[in-house]
Amino acid sequence: MSTAVLTREVGEAPDLRSYDHVVLFTSGGKDATACLLDLLERGVDPARIELHHHEVDGHGPAFMDWPVTGAYVAAQAAAFGLPLFRSWRAGGFEREMLRQDAPTAPILFETPHGVMRTGGAGPRNTRLLFPQTSADLSVRWCSAALKIGVGAASISGQDRFLGRRTLVVTGERAGESAARARYATFEPHRTDTRGGSRRPRHVDHWRPVHGWDEGRVWDILQRHGVRPHPAYELGWSRLSCMACIFGSAAQWATIRLIAPTLFERIAVYEERFGRTIQRARSIRTLADLGRPYPAALARPDLVALALGETWNLPILGLPSAWTLPPGAFGGAAGPT
Repeated sequence: MSTAVLTREVGEAPDLRSYDHVVLFTSGGKDATACLLDLLERGVDPARIELHHHEVDGHGPAFMDWPVTGAYVAAQAAAFGLPLFRSWRAGGFEREMLRQDAPTAPILFETPHGVMRTGGAGPRNTRLLFPQTSADLSVRWCSAALKIGVGAASISGQDRFLGRRTLVVTGERAGESAARARYATFEPHRTDTRGGSRRPRHVDHWRPVHGWDEGRVWDILQRHGVRPHPAYELGWSRLSCMACIFGSAAQWATIRLIAPTLFERIAVYEERFGRTIQRARSIRTLADLGRPYPAALARPDLVALALGETWNLPILGLPSAWTLPPGAFGGAAGPT
């Protein structure tokens, strides 16, 4: 029986002491944070852990993502004394969405020795379309083009991972969707070339919280006194993009309230493309059907924090003073 099958069936962890690098792909969300805390509780040497954050909007002004996310992730890395490497596709979400008779933009990623660049010379074609709500990554292209592909390039593009054992860690949970329930808990990563002779690279992929329920995730954040991303405090139950294509009516109503200019930009693109993000309903219709989250109405300070690009608050506090955010155990909005 393979290691991947054994791990998937009985929930065993890989031999964490055997890896030279432990690379945690993090959005700053609760599940990725739980992965980090679990690694530390398992005794993984922090000197071997590094955080990688994929910037959905391309290292530029916010369009779909929360403006504060980059600063929040940086504050998390600093709080735990870990290195943080950012990666992004040039131009981010908006450039890829507006691509017309052009190749997909290059990927850039930070390394210990500076920023590297790869790609950008592929076939020319046209997108001019929002990602659609689907489990098919060729249709829900945001995940593939702005996260999965970017993360893979940051591993395969660095010689420091050659001839080494690397563990990539991500925070997908089976309880999030039927599709994610089918993910293996442990398997070779897409960048693995351990059987090759030219550029051998041993890379495994582990999802340590795959079998956790949401309560266990929040429990470990409380145990360590970690303040979650402000999106949860505003009522969001998951941290994907602020304007996630899977957003509920309540989320679109809240976005229209707190970020009306952004909401209007997205609505105008729907009209320009002649196709709505959620097929049957435009975001204007969705917002009309929803009610803004009460926390967003009551906490203008949190709204300002989430829509800003700086973070100057403590990440770690006393577990006894920790409180469950309003978004916990809410209606999930994210990939199926």
